[in-house]
Order: sequence, then C-alpha cells, then structure tokens
Amino acid sequence: MPLSKLNKEQLQAATADLGHNLVIASAGTGKTSTIVGRIAYLLQEGIKPEEILLLTFTNKAANEMKERVGSFLPEAKNIEAGTFHAVSYRWLKRLNKNIVLKQPKDLKILFKSIYDKRDFLRIRGEEKPYSSNYLFDLYSLFLNSNADDFSEWLAQRAPLQEEYALVYESIFDEYEEIKKAHGLVDFNSLLIRMIEELKNGIEVPFKEVLVDEYQDTNPLQNELIESIKQSSLFCVGDYDQSIYAFNGADISIISTFDKRYPDANVFTLKKNYRSYGEILEIANKVIANNPRIYPKNLEVTRGFSGEWPKVLYYNDTFEEYRDVANRILNSSVSRDEIAVLFRNNSSADAIEAMLREKGIECRRKGGVSFFDSREIKITLDILTFIVNPKDIMAFIHIFEYAKGVGSAIANEIFEALMTLGDGDAKKGFLNPDLSKKVFTKKKTSYQLGLFDDFAQLGSVSKFKSVGMDEVFLANPILKHPKLSVEGGEFLYNFYKLLKRLNKLKNPHSVFNEIIASKTFKHIIQNIAKERSKDKNGKIIEEKYLEALEKIENKVKVLGNLLRNYNDLEKFLNAMVLGANEMSEGRGVNLLTVHASKGLEFKEVYLVDLMEKRFPNIKLSKPAGGIEEERRLFYVAVTRAKDRLFLCLAKNDRIRNLSYEPSRFLSEAGYKIEVK
Repeated sequence: MPLSKLNKEQLQAATADLGHNLVIASAGTGKTSTIVGRIAYLLQEGIKPEEILLLTFTNKAANEMKERVGSFLPEAKNIEAGTFHAVSYRWLKRLNKNIVLKQPKDLKILFKSIYDKRDFLRIRGEEKPYSSNYLFDLYSLFLNSNADDFSEWLAQRAPLQEEYALVYESIFDEYEEIKKAHGLVDFNSLLIRMIEELKNGIEVPFKEVLVDEYQDTNPLQNELIESIKQSSLFCVGDYDQSIYAFNGADISIISTFDKRYPDANVFTLKKNYRSYGEILEIANKVIANNPRIYPKNLEVTRGFSGEWPKVLYYNDTFEEYRDVANRILNSSVSRDEIAVLFRNNSSADAIEAMLREKGIECRRKGGVSFFDSREIKITLDILTFIVNPKDIMAFIHIFEYAKGVGSAIANEIFEALMTLGDGDAKKGFLNPDLSKKVFTKKKTSYQLGLFDDFAQLGSVSKFKSVGMDEVFLANPILKHPKLSVEGGEFLYNFYKLLKRLNKLKNPHSVFNEIIASKTFKHIIQNIAKERSKDKNGKIIEEKYLEALEKIENKVKVLGNLLRNYNDLEKFLNAMVLGANEMSEGRGVNLLTVHASKGLEFKEVYLVDLMEKRFPNIKLSKPAGGIEEERRLFYVAVTRAKDRLFLCLAKNDRIRNLSYEPSRFLSEAGYKIEVK
C-alpha cells in the first residue's frame, strides 16, 4: 500500500486531519509519494474518489499519480485530476458551456489581426508601442496577476507605455468580444470563466483539493483554488523551487499560507533520496543566502560518493562546449541519463552543434515538436473547421496560406461568411443568404487608433478566368476589395473541398479527402518551398522534393493517430489538450533550467556559470531578481543524482565579451582564480 512505503515525515503529512495543510517538499524528498499516500489515505477514510480534486501543472503528473494509487485502489481512476486548465475545461463542459479551447499560439494570430488595424504612428509616443506578440504575452501576464486596472498595472511596469494604454485596452476589448462571439477560450479565460461560475454558486462536489507544485501558482490560479471553497486543502511545494516569476508565479502565495489560514498545519520533508551528499551540500550552501520562509535543510540519505562536483574553467565558451561534448563522449553513463543545463537558450545551439559533430544523439526540450510543425497545425486547423465552422482561428490559419490574404483580410472574410450563413461559416460558403450585406464601412476612432475603412467593393469579373461555377461567383465574399485572383481561387478550391466533405461522415474518409485536395496540396507545397530555399531565396529542387516527402510522411503519422478515434471532435480535443506534453527524441538532454524542473539525471553539466549569464540579472529583474536566480541555481544543482560539473568560460568570442565567474560558485565554497 502507498502509506506503508512512506517515511515518518511523509506519513505524518499524508495522514493529517482534514483542514488546511501545507507540505514543504524539498528537492528529491518524495513529494509525489506523499501526494499518492494522501489520496490513498482519503479513500481509506471513506471519502469518495469523486470528492477529491487534484490540481497539477502537467496532465502527465496527474495521470501518473492516479495510476500509482489505482494500482492499489482501483476506484482512484474516478478522481478529478489534471492541470488547472484541463480541470476547468472539463468542468465547464459538464456545465454545458459552449466553449472551444484554443492554444495561445493560435490566438496570437487573431490578436494580431485586431492589432494590425490600429495606426500607432498617429499617437507619436516617446517610446515605440509594443509589438503584437509582446502585447499578447503582456495581456496574459496582466490577467494572471489578477489586477483590476490595466492602465495602473502598465504604469507601474512601463510608464512610457502608458500613453498607449487606451489603444491597448481597445485591442483587448475587441479580442475578448470576438472570442465571446465565437465561443473561443484560451487558458486564461478558462480560469476566469470557471471562477465566475464558482462565485455564482455552482455546486462543488469536492471535500479536499490537493495542489501539486504550489510554489508555482499565480494569483489567478490561487483565486480559483480559494473560489472552490473546499473544506480541506492539501498543498505541496517548495519555496526554494519557485522559478516562474517571469510567468506570473507569486512566491508570496506559498509564503503567506499560514497567515491566510491561521489553523494551518505546515509539514516539512527534508530527507533527499536523489543526490549524493556533496551535491546537496552545494545546494544548501547557496540557497541559504535567500530568506528562509519556513525552516528546512536537505538531509542526505544516499551518503557521500567521495567526489565533489568539479568546476571546469575554460578560456572561451567554444572550448567549454567542446570539452563538455568530449566528456559526454567518453562517459560510461547512458546518454538518456545525462543532461546539459543552461540558463539561456542562446547556449543551446552551440552545445547541440558540438554534440552532433561527435555523433552524439541529443534532444532539446523546447525545439519544434511534432504538434508545432506547420504541416500538422494546418491539418488540425482544417479538421477543426470541419467539426466547428464557427472557429475563427482555424479559418484564419487556413486562409493565411492564400496569396495576398493576411490575417486581417481572413478575419473580415470569415465575419462575412458568418453573416451570410446565419452564424455558420460553412453554410456561408455552400448556401449563403444573398440578401445579407457584407463588407460594410467600419467605425473609425482617432483616440483608439482605428483608421481602417472598406474601400469600394470589388468586382467579381476578374475571377471568371479561374473557371468558377456560377453558384460560387454569386457569393458576396468575392467582392472583398482587397481579394486577389489567387486568393479567390484558394477560396473556390476550399469551397469545392467543403462540398465533397459534406457527403462524408467517417473521420478517416474526411482526413483522406482533405490531404488529397488541391487546397491541402497548395499549402504543403508552399511549406516545402519555404524550407528548400537557399540564402538568396532560390528554391533548390532536390531539397524541395525531400521537404515535401518529409511533410507527407509527418501527416501520415497524424493519420495513424486518428485511427484510434471514431469521433473527430474527441480526436481534436485530445490533440489540443495533450500537444504541449507530447514530444519525440532520444539521447543527451539539452535543457534550460526551467525545463529541467521535476527531472533527475545521473550526470549533469551546468554550463555558462558567469556573471550576466547565470545569474542573469537583466532577465530576472522584472520578476524575482537575484533571489529568483539563486533558486534557479538550486533547482539546477538538485537535478544531479551522482555527478555534477560546474562549467564556465572567461570569454565569448561570438559576442566579444569577457565574464567574471558566477557569484554562486563562491557562495558554494569554491575559490576561482580568474585567468
């Protein structure tokens, strides 16, 4: 049984009375075992699995915990478990809310189509306005901060941007209006919608809420936890591993737990089962320079190996990376058990090149995954539009591949189709209401930067040479004043594809029809051409054919995944919710410290331990400053089980910069003689 395998500290926490319980679980101290033990204890005490909610930061972690309990107690499969977003999505669906979940990277295109309609040049600010991508991310950070007033929040962060605040807010408002009109939700609005439902008094079935990685919660997630108004709360985390301040995580949430809940019990897990004693001594020495929120110190259970982590000091970064590659080449440790960790992604390319040069397989977390490749994304977008013709994002993605049709024009064509189809864009294609007017003049606003306006409607005569049938020629969408002949032809081919798909029901038949269509072939040929250009922009025929073959093979993999589903909508939901956690590859692990969290390796190389690289005060200053950087170092060191190498270089020949050794090395007790 899970409880019988716990040590005294873990057992005390896992069997605590219902109430407000916080478990400070230091690195490698058996956090997951304690949570699994807690769930088993609740079930043994007669609490039904449906009355237990487990909130995690990855669906993978939630499933692993359920499986571990389920191997002893089969009823554990009925526990409600998942990320804050996955749980909120399922809960809202059960409440019959009409929502379509979209990834942030998809919604950025919608956001940009709104942003591009603003003319910021007329405002003449002291500082340039933020780009669309940056503003999108900033808006997400604002929502997660749970602040009330954007203008005040912006003024505190960037006073010179305040003069654009009204324009920014108008973009946010239009963005939210379009999302609401089409039932679209992103990860932020999932939580906001769920909090609203909870505040409106929906029934809450849970007797205890368990929260994993509690130190990483942001104010919006914390409001969700508190809005559930559970009778018992069991939070597990480690303030020394709070490293996501840049993403909105607020360390004060875990540090004020006993103040917000005066009846709280705070338990501490100190016995580390992962690392040798020498590694833990370095971690303890450095993190001791940060404020101690709750008393704790890692205790050694594996003993001492007799080998202290080595400091490797090089003349320049190329020499550093080459020697790391040589050491890995000659290491007896399995490649999958070796990791190279770095503070900044800029280090990764050179390290990967050195490893590849020596024939060492490696994988980079954060590279282009299967689901992020353009060919897979567009295939899923076409399937999504077939299932839900109200999906504006899928439509914009598809029609950005039409020549001369950008996101703004695609947005306008979609709105026209929705009007012509009485709220159904597919109907707007196949059976439009010709009495409806589209592409009418829009409002303008000097203050909000809105100066766009439709010119005189275009003529459809230019499309007759394409060979369109008379039915489609009568569709008012062809009258968009900026629609090119090539854009119109793309629309026509898509219209013909919709006509053929309208007769099909089987998901596999739909998939095969799509990949055989002119529309799809046009798209993947464009992608292949982009990937086969030389530095002068010329397409290399051999590379083009190779790229096209790779694209087609990758799409076939998606078709094989679809074979496990008889319902296209369920397949698409599984792809959207799971895409972030699906990855491929093998070999040496190349990871940022952030990406390494929760992992462990027998042999770890921590590179670029120089001032301005690690710690990187410039990156961390807006978030947690030097204390956040120190927590990052602590997380990096505690990934190592057996061997740890601390690497640094005096110079970077590419950047033509010289560096001082990282302060964390002296805090760890090393005396570095500057070369």
